[in-house]
Amino acid sequence: MSIDFLISVLHSMENPKRVNRNNAANIVLKQPELIKSLVDLTFEVNNKLSIKAAWILEWICTHHSIDYVLPYLNTFTKNLQHLQFDSALRPCAKICEHLANSYSNKVNNKTKQSLSDEHINQIIETGFDWLLTEQKIAVKAYTMTNLYVFGKYRDWVHPELEHIIRTKVIHEGKGCTARGRKILEFIEKNKA
Repeated sequence: MSIDFLISVLHSMENPKRVNRNNAANIVLKQPELIKSLVDLTFEVNNKLSIKAAWILEWICTHHSIDYVLPYLNTFTKNLQHLQFDSALRPCAKICEHLANSYSNKVNNKTKQSLSDEHINQIIETGFDWLLTEQKIAVKAYTMTNLYVFGKYRDWVHPELEHIIRTKVIHEGKGCTARGRKILEFIEKNKA
């Protein structure tokens, strides 16, 4: 199947209701060669269709397997910094959280084998940018989690994350405050 078929599937989605995302994801999963096109479309940052592509990519990673995005980590991590639409940022931040959690999971070695130091560094760098700029609460919440997890493997991340949470993020609303406090607790436990 072609990218034109994928575009028609995305155009037919009226809204991000669960049923619509699930139906589109199932269509893509029946033709896994479309996942590369889905990743590419996610990062066509001037195209509003990128939002729908990000919704479906995140649905696949959340409800099926993070493994589907692993062959496309170069494209995914390199282009995170270029995302512009809030509605595409949130699902990509959630995918980053899934990647971090999967990476730290002792059972799933496939993610650990696929995520290079460069990929992790790009996720961390973009994550700090997201925390320091005006982003929605969900983006910041997912980002704090992925930075905490990757910070277990990078000594410098936790002190920076702790500083940003205490000085900026924790004052940005209830959702940020709650997640920020939780991450600060994890950092404290990790120090012990």
